[in-house]
Amino acid sequence: MINSYRELTVWQKSMELVELIYKIVVLFPKYEEHCLSKQIRRCVVSIPSNIAEGYGRNYTEDYKRFLCIARGSLYELQTQMQIATRLKYINNTHIALSEDLVMEIEKMLNTLIKKL
Repeated sequence: MINSYRELTVWQKSMELVELIYKIVVLFPKYEEHCLSKQIRRCVVSIPSNIAEGYGRNYTEDYKRFLCIARGSLYELQTQMQIATRLKYINNTHIALSEDLVMEIEKMLNTLIKKL
């Protein structure tokens, strides 16, 4: 039995993703600070936040809904990172590092949503 959302591997991996993305985003041009990089930071933070908030709801349907929102933020992040790559703000190594973790989190979210 899990006593806290902090024990969820998907939440822990999402927190790792937040750290990684924050380290990557600082490489963006300064003029992107309030545009794409801000949007990327906002959506990556949304992933573990929605996992935690959904866990805190004492209703399975709410939990599933928040997990789906987290998954949506994950997809949004993938799109934004592809934009950053196309604009040459980051290189393929950075995108590969983040994509591996994103795919792992996506699988975990899908499994958790199906189990509920």
